[in-house]
This record gives sequence, structure tokens and C-alpha cells, in this order.
Amino acid sequence: MAVAQKSKDLTRQRVHRRIRRKLSGRTERPRLNVYRSTKNIYAQVIDDTVQKTLVSASSGEKDGPVKSGGNVAGAKAIGKLIAERAIAAGIKKVVFDRGGYIYHGRIKALADAAREAGLEF
Repeated sequence: MAVAQKSKDLTRQRVHRRIRRKLSGRTERPRLNVYRSTKNIYAQVIDDTVQKTLVSASSGEKDGPVKSGGNVAGAKAIGKLIAERAIAAGIKKVVFDRGGYIYHGRIKALADAAREAGLEF
């Protein structure tokens, strides 16, 4: 009898729920949430007290700066864009929510680009 395997996405969701129990965005320090798919990468700055998205950026935007978010270069561009939009909205400090993904590759590139553009984690 074979043992049923969990899918990678179910494992990621379980890890994300565990992270979110300890992490929340407040008005003075909102949460920078990241989601990645195979073709795109999405970032949102969220205030959890009022449950509202303050700023967002994704590689799937029509007038976006990148053609593909499925690579590290696209993730860097989205990290820079989300930081610019957050600073324009008056947000300088955020809590980073990696969304259950390993802090490596595209997630790390997005975070580093956002830090370089002036966002404080």
C-alpha cells in the first residue's frame, strides 16, 4: 500500500498559515505579502487591522515594467516597483511575509530589490 503524498502547494499553504499566526500588518507597519506562480509574481502591502490592500504590483499588469515574472529579473523589477509605490503612499517600514515560500531565488530577489529601493523590513 502506497503512502499518499501531499502536494507542494498544500505544504506551502500549511507553512504560510503557521507564519501568519505570528505575523500581522498594522497601520504603522503593514505586511508585504508575496505570491508567485510559474509565470508571474505578485506583491501586496496589506494593513491587516482594516483588512485592506494599500499598494500592489504584479508582473501581470498590462502597463507593467516586466514581460515575465517567472525569472529573477522580473522579481527584482516588481520588488523595486512595489517599494516605489509604497514610498509614494507614505509607507517606509513593512513586515515581510514570504507566503510560505523558501527565502531563495525570486522571493529573495524581490525582497532585496525592495530593500535597495528604500523599503525597511
